[in-house]
Amino acid sequence: MALHRLSSLVVGVPNVEATRAYYAEFGLTPEQDGWFSTRDGGRQLRIVDAPTRRLIEMRVGVDSPDDLAAVASRLGVAFTGGSLTVHEPVTGVRAILQVEPRRDQPAVPATPYNGPGRFDRVGTRAPGILREEPVRPRKLGHVVLGTTDLAVTQGFFRDGLGFKASDYIKGAGAFLRCSVDHHNLLVLQAPVSFLHHTSWQVDDIDDVGRGATAMLEDHPERHVWGLGRHHAGSNFFWYLKDPAGNFSEYYSDLDCIPEDQLWTPETLEGARGLFNWGPPPPPSFLRPDDLAGLMTGSHS
Repeated sequence: MALHRLSSLVVGVPNVEATRAYYAEFGLTPEQDGWFSTRDGGRQLRIVDAPTRRLIEMRVGVDSPDDLAAVASRLGVAFTGGSLTVHEPVTGVRAILQVEPRRDQPAVPATPYNGPGRFDRVGTRAPGILREEPVRPRKLGHVVLGTTDLAVTQGFFRDGLGFKASDYIKGAGAFLRCSVDHHNLLVLQAPVSFLHHTSWQVDDIDDVGRGATAMLEDHPERHVWGLGRHHAGSNFFWYLKDPAGNFSEYYSDLDCIPEDQLWTPETLEGARGLFNWGPPPPPSFLRPDDLAGLMTGSHS
């Protein structure tokens, strides 16, 4: 795969300072000019001012200028230098493909788990309950984008930019990847173009739970959906809501699809397209409370 990484996102919100404070508490490290970094991924999120919440930009890493030339040829556009900037025609999201080295993520030792007839941890409590340090996400995993024309947006990213399809939600969405992760982008059919959520990798299910619990301690209103396990991607999840109305997800144990791996996308229907176990999603997850306002261009 010429594409190898979802490098960063730029998100616009009308309440910049409150939203930046939220992501600092979420575990991202504040940098200059509204940027936030992760432990392994570098600068991966920038929060900027906008009239309504929205995804403004996404950057994707590619291996070489030849890869940029191939994308430019498919899209019928010209480019110069080590990057290519194009706009998705329905949502208006700016996609920047740039030549950058592949980033090898440091391996984190597996947490020992006991099971039936198997004792990987003896004479000590589980490491997950002994952790005291705040949860800090390892990297940006994926972004979910609502579009009023699923076919066009899906085609732009898959057939134009070169994302690969991992799974589909029948008539409603496509899980697409630009790395070995199961998905780096989910495009969803929606009545308005909008940012649904961003997703951030943590070490394991304990850190999913610890991170969400810490975020909810003084702000129970942030809770959206979790704890649970998805079917598409197989990952554990817990969703929270930032002050602008965007959802943010802690996740762990996502499916991996190596570049030379044969993978047949599955078309999911009903609840299977959303989760394998856990509480059912609230109506506000499927249709965010401010969707009507976004449709009229207002923000409450």
